[in-house]
Amino acid sequence: MKSKGYFAVILCCMFFLLFCGCGRKQPEVPEKIQVGVACYNQSDIFLGELVSCLKQQFEQLENSGIEITVLVRDAAGSQRTQDDQVRELIDMNCNVLCVNLVDRADPSEIIDLARENDVPIIFFNREPVAEDMMQWEKLYYVGAKAQQSGEMQGELAADAIAENAQADRNRDGKIQYVVLEGEPGHQDAIIRTESAADTLKSKGISLDKLGSGIANWDRAQAQNRMQQLLSQYPNQIELVLANNDAMVLGAIDAYEKLNYSEAALPVFFGIDGTEAGLEAVIDGKVEATIYNDKEGQARAIGNLAVAAVTGTGMDQLAFENEKYIYLPYQKVTEENVREFLY
Repeated sequence: MKSKGYFAVILCCMFFLLFCGCGRKQPEVPEKIQVGVACYNQSDIFLGELVSCLKQQFEQLENSGIEITVLVRDAAGSQRTQDDQVRELIDMNCNVLCVNLVDRADPSEIIDLARENDVPIIFFNREPVAEDMMQWEKLYYVGAKAQQSGEMQGELAADAIAENAQADRNRDGKIQYVVLEGEPGHQDAIIRTESAADTLKSKGISLDKLGSGIANWDRAQAQNRMQQLLSQYPNQIELVLANNDAMVLGAIDAYEKLNYSEAALPVFFGIDGTEAGLEAVIDGKVEATIYNDKEGQARAIGNLAVAAVTGTGMDQLAFENEKYIYLPYQKVTEENVREFLY
């Protein structure tokens, strides 16, 4: 009889636990997502266009029934300012952060703040170093591979030189060129510069590098750097490679300001496919550029932000190594440039 009573007690306990389990609330999917977007510097033309695409993407995602609020902060080139802005965004109850780092090698404070408050981070456009991406499982990156853009730029330049005997104006069998680079020590600037030159050489183009200038992705700075290079190498430059469209347009501004004739102009190549860069290809001022897929990146960031907050849809995203989403670059020439203007 005692064993039967003992069994009945155990059975009652099991039923009690079962009913308690059934009554336990499941984690709730939030009805509202508050997105904090922290930018390194919105005066960067490509970044400004990307953020505009990102806002449009979140507006489209609102149609799924989740209310989305987007708060954008501009650090104006200061990592300390960006750290403070991220703290502010977290205090304002943002439940996901999209961060375009000022200093890709210094994200630790931002990561610590996010981890302490359990707020996922999607880094974009400026990729943190791999070791920092491993600090926490809720860190992601959306962007493009810089090496591909440099290789494509080199391929386009090699094709243009091979097709135009006038590219080697002094007939010395070499192409005298200069490079306008982004920030000193910046990964994308270094990779774009090196891979473009290496690709040209691999295509059989003999190069003579006259010089380079750091212009921090900025058109006005590029104009100044180009004018300095022209004072050193007047009528000698045959090719200008720029790490982005803003700087290649600044180089063209320098030539125009100094009243160079069309016959004395070098061949210009950019990267990013900004609206102004694409228009310059149409006008024949820029030979070609490389399209950095801001629309595709915005879609990936938006979908990842919603998935990171709601916990659904992560399996539908095209990750590399479970953390990275890369969108391919595309070559833009006068033949296809209008396909990229909307």
